[in-house]
Amino acid sequence: MKKSLFKTFFGMFALLASSGFALAQEVSPIPKASNEWRFEVTPYLWLTGIKGTMNFDNGLAKSADFTSSDVLSNLKSGGMIAAEAHKGNWGIMGDVISATLQKSGSVPVAGGTATVADRVTLQQTILTGAATYTLANTKDAYVDALLGVRSINVTATLFGNLVGTAEKESISKTTSTIDPIIGAKGRYRIADSSWYIPAYADIGGGGGTTNLTWQAMTGVGKSFGSLIDASLTYRALYYDMKSGGVLQKTTMQGPQVAITFKF
Repeated sequence: MKKSLFKTFFGMFALLASSGFALAQEVSPIPKASNEWRFEVTPYLWLTGIKGTMNFDNGLAKSADFTSSDVLSNLKSGGMIAAEAHKGNWGIMGDVISATLQKSGSVPVAGGTATVADRVTLQQTILTGAATYTLANTKDAYVDALLGVRSINVTATLFGNLVGTAEKESISKTTSTIDPIIGAKGRYRIADSSWYIPAYADIGGGGGTTNLTWQAMTGVGKSFGSLIDASLTYRALYYDMKSGGVLQKTTMQGPQVAITFKF
């Protein structure tokens, strides 16, 4: 089912891209700032791998390594969507990521005479909201500055079982934090065509638990008339939390497929 979902998103992107070559007239992918409201809603699929260290209440640190290649098998549930609203040069944007990842493994103990089977579960909800202001709006480029906040609620659970025995233990820790962020986003038109390069970057921290967080994204996209955009990008999100936080120098990164509906 998860692989079918990815194939559906990627298939939609490929179909839209191939059909775009048949258009007699190229459509500009650059939005125009005006006094009329304009809206965008973007469901997407981010195949994020996670690499870093998860810190638990008892001081135990467990390495987390979810690669993009096996994320579909590790993803237990989730939903991802972004939206924007603009009027004139001002706007607001929001992004929601909710996902549960789980990975199992085993560790030899007691000199290799016994084995502990472990299972790491990472449940996270990430919300980003910001006000935007258009800095540039030309024929070939569109750039918004943004100022807002990102919140994350993350629960890491480590379950261990001594293989061949009834000995089991489960350790869990939850961290919630809200951090101010500043950044910019936009797109650049490729050779007067309907193809464009999307870009996003922000940085923040200092909200209590977080030392530093940043996010970056870029790739390629195409506009199909005034109603639909499609993009294939690479996205990365970094968290470095203080000693009490779950995520210690943790990077979430991977390819993203998105379909944007404009109205």
